Amino acid sequence: MTETRATPDGRSSRWDEHRLARRAELVEATLRAVRDHGAGVGMDEVATVAGTSKTVFYRHFADRAGLWTAVAERVDATIVRDLTRAADSPGGEGGTARSRVRAVIAAYLHLVETDPEVYRFIVTAPIVPPGERPSGDVAAGMTDRIARHVADLVGTGLGADGASPTPRLWGVAVVGMVRATADAWLAAGGADGGQSSDELADDLTRLVWDGLGSLAGLPATPTR
Repeated sequence: MTETRATPDGRSSRWDEHRLARRAELVEATLRAVRDHGAGVGMDEVATVAGTSKTVFYRHFADRAGLWTAVAERVDATIVRDLTRAADSPGGEGGTARSRVRAVIAAYLHLVETDPEVYRFIVTAPIVPPGERPSGDVAAGMTDRIARHVADLVGTGLGADGASPTPRLWGVAVVGMVRATADAWLAAGGADGGQSSDELADDLTRLVWDGLGSLAGLPATPTR
């Protein structure tokens, strides 16, 4: 008996591509709305910026939690990209392990400084109503993904195996500390509060390096 194989449906593939492209467009429109109207933007404002209706958003994302998740994944990818570029820059991987850690911290703070409303939108998720909000820290997923990436960068910079438990925990510790500090710094007015992101990155690097460097048996240095 001859085996019959199903022929791929070209129309279905084209529709899937169109749907993914449309979702990406709506995510970008949401980011523009957040920047225009602040982290507390509502769905009416988001739909207006996108030039469409809320119904279209719910068709693609099911609910506001689904839209927030898609936006968070988009921002997450940007953060990971920027952290990787920072670690691979001459001041990062090309320099000392300490400079690599500082470059990663500075890249995170740079996002907070240059896109504060998007940052607030991600870490507080005001658009997600209580009934759709997951329990616990809504941004925990993003933090965990970034922590795993930072563990690889930090572990490599310190000559450790990024897949082993220790650098993974270091990554969690670094990201947790930097995120908590960034939240407090932003709440205090950011650079307008008296300390620039570069100065804060220097302070955090000294705080991190005295701990990580001693654990890895590396000397502390007062320079970047």
